[in-house]
Amino acid sequence: MARPIDPNSSGMKILIFGAGAIGTYIGGSLALSGNQVVYVEQPKMVEQLREKGLRLDLTIDERRRTKDAFSLDARSFIIEPSLEEALKFGPFDVGIFALKSFDTIPAMEGLKPFADKLPPILCLSNGVENEQSIARVLGPDKVIYGTVTTAIGRRGPGDIVLEKLRGVGVADGHPLSKRLVTVMESAFLNCRLYPEAHGMKWSKMLTNLIANPTSAILNMTAAQVFDHKGLYKLEINMLKECLAVMKAQNLEVYGLPGTPVRALAFATKLPLWVSKPLLSRAAGSGRGAKMPSFHIDLYAGRTQSEVEFLHGAVVREGKARGIPTPVNELLTDTLMALTKKEIPLFEYEGKPEKLLAKLKG
Repeated sequence: MARPIDPNSSGMKILIFGAGAIGTYIGGSLALSGNQVVYVEQPKMVEQLREKGLRLDLTIDERRRTKDAFSLDARSFIIEPSLEEALKFGPFDVGIFALKSFDTIPAMEGLKPFADKLPPILCLSNGVENEQSIARVLGPDKVIYGTVTTAIGRRGPGDIVLEKLRGVGVADGHPLSKRLVTVMESAFLNCRLYPEAHGMKWSKMLTNLIANPTSAILNMTAAQVFDHKGLYKLEINMLKECLAVMKAQNLEVYGLPGTPVRALAFATKLPLWVSKPLLSRAAGSGRGAKMPSFHIDLYAGRTQSEVEFLHGAVVREGKARGIPTPVNELLTDTLMALTKKEIPLFEYEGKPEKLLAKLKG
């Protein structure tokens, strides 16, 4: 059982946008360590989570010394169906934002009327452009760059399982950065401080790029993608484009918690036959048996894809700096066409040669 919310607590008061997999894991872990957590969630979810609470299966983390999942009841956190209602429990020390990149701009429209009442926001979303969207609405002083590499599975609303413990990154430079790292460390979140925000975010994005759109476009597993010689070369060239764009921005490749990003970057310099086993293991350990996120979204019938905000960001920054990014552009355009149903789902299914021919063309 988590500790009940205590108005005299010395911990942080934290506003969390959404009780999805990451929101439940981060917020639940912070509540377990004595912080005051208030969620904003869709109305249809609020009553359900108020009644059943949150369930966090963190049993693989040996530091917690438990074989049972943690249950947090309504005394341990607050959840409200609107930002206006949630803000009544403020003022807050910090907010945590971990939505999909395509939800960021719509979410900011909802936040705009309350900008003066909102705390600084730690953004844990994938991609490299979300913080800029938040800054345009709330101001640059209310943005903290963050990233999460821990793998979380979602069994149902408010019910998560820790699949692989890695950690959380927080960029230095904000008055709250160091305090956040301390608070998250005390919540067993494996939090590290990074000296530069953009290098940290681009380094995380490198790990999100691997075998993600190719898996969705071709309806193949990451292992199948890596087993195909032509597709493996495509993946390497895609990563090289991203690294070239990072170099043009003078961004350092950072090793993230539990994630050997520097080794990933180094692998692109090796002969293909040498790098393939290394990259295959990295991709496999990162996702386990799950299909990549772009594949999950596409085959769930979602009309949006984060490819536009990950590989698409590489393309946009490359164009701005005169760096060709043909592989990232091909993957972005093709997956967006599939997502928008401009071409049928089976167009490239199981046809890697057709995709590779399109790149050569």
